[in-house]
Amino acid sequence: MLGTPEIILIVLVVLLLFGGKKIPELMKGLGKGVRSFKDGVNGIADEPSGDSAKKEKQTEA
Repeated sequence: MLGTPEIILIVLVVLLLFGGKKIPELMKGLGKGVRSFKDGVNGIADEPSGDSAKKEKQTEA
């Protein structure tokens, strides 16, 4: 489990490695990645499966 000192240390290391100007770009990319992942997971959960999917495809045709 990460405590406050560990999180502060990680933030300082990230600041040293990437600098203050790059961090907003990194966070934007991370946010897009998380959003894309959630959309993908929701898309899989929304897909019908099994026999009901076959019946729906047959009625559409």
